[in-house]
Amino acid sequence: MLDDTLLDDPAALQRADRDRALLALAGAGARVRTALRLADAAGLDRLRPDGRPRAVLVAGHGSALTAGEILTALAGHGGLITTLPPTEAAAPRADRAGAPPAFTAGLGWQLPGWAGPLDLLVVSSADGGEPGLVSLAEQAYARGCAIVVTAPAGSPLAEAALQVRALPLPYVSSALPEDEAPARPAAEPDLPAEDPAALWSHLTPLLALAQKIGITQLPYDALPAVADLLDATAVRCRPDAAAYTNPAKGLAARLAGTVPLLWAEGPIAGAVATRFAAQLAERAGRPALAGPLPQVLTAHRGMFTGQLGAGADPDDFFRDRVDEPDPLHLQVLLLRHVPGAPGGRPGARPGGEADEADGPAEVPEDDAGPRSFGVTRAHRLAGAHDVRLTEYATTRPDPLHALADLVALTDFAAVYLGLAAAQS
Repeated sequence: MLDDTLLDDPAALQRADRDRALLALAGAGARVRTALRLADAAGLDRLRPDGRPRAVLVAGHGSALTAGEILTALAGHGGLITTLPPTEAAAPRADRAGAPPAFTAGLGWQLPGWAGPLDLLVVSSADGGEPGLVSLAEQAYARGCAIVVTAPAGSPLAEAALQVRALPLPYVSSALPEDEAPARPAAEPDLPAEDPAALWSHLTPLLALAQKIGITQLPYDALPAVADLLDATAVRCRPDAAAYTNPAKGLAARLAGTVPLLWAEGPIAGAVATRFAAQLAERAGRPALAGPLPQVLTAHRGMFTGQLGAGADPDDFFRDRVDEPDPLHLQVLLLRHVPGAPGGRPGARPGGEADEADGPAEVPEDDAGPRSFGVTRAHRLAGAHDVRLTEYATTRPDPLHALADLVALTDFAAVYLGLAAAQS
């Protein structure tokens, strides 16, 4: 069971945060600004595309693929976006120093058979040392694809970009000072934890490119504003903010000791739910299931009637439970993007003051605002089986800003849950 008081102990959180995940998330806004500046310096602002590509293929692993999924959600029907995950893995070779090679060094990617001169391949890597991505860029060059590579300067992938006439864009790494570098040895040296803010180093140049080639219809100032939103969330979710004023700590406390079901209404919230499930596994060591409404209701229905349902305890109520572990129960987290809700909040009265500056808000259970039938049925399903459903909504009209709001909140919540659980 999670001790909620740990969340209100900044010193304890700092001691537990050995790989400086909270500091990395706090610097996400700065990484967006740096990535935009370096992308323009690399020539993105001078790019004059001759029409839109038939398809955009986004290749990589981890947050690089998440960035591709987010682009799909933001583009809508504006273009064909395909993510290319690794399709094979081989034993990687050790380097000359004898250090254990990363598992990702043995991954392999394959270009679809239909890819050709009408298509654009975007390769993104935080390490830049994956031979499989270098090989993929070479495949695309041989087929006549346009190529864009995001990788650290001087890395093998960045050097290969010049050989295949790709547009090289720099990957912005974490700005942690040397004395703040992670000191904890990795439990799995060849499977290191991913930088929690790496998503923004992949996503920023990808979205800037998408704007340039007409895949998205974002406002010209949408990306710089994302940096400001991330900064504002970092202030609200800082470690020394009390749990009752820190939305990320509050969300972490709600998810403690539960099996989270992350439900989403719409493509924006769907991309966030998928990201949150990955972060809960990575940062908190917790399994979570994500899915979009309405199909998730039929996919997850069986768990409500099974042993995880709050009302599913056929044993003797009066038995001695002192020595038993706390039972796990379901917790539904419903994420929504509700642009233009009156008063800046779903269910707020018309004429109320907008409160977008506070980020996503927890929607009261008695909210009388308009709901789709899928959302209404979700509430009915949870209520019928005594399962707690918590709803968070953002009302920002711009889809990218709504996504940034939800991602920033849930990223901090996953880190806080992991830090508090490690000390319990």
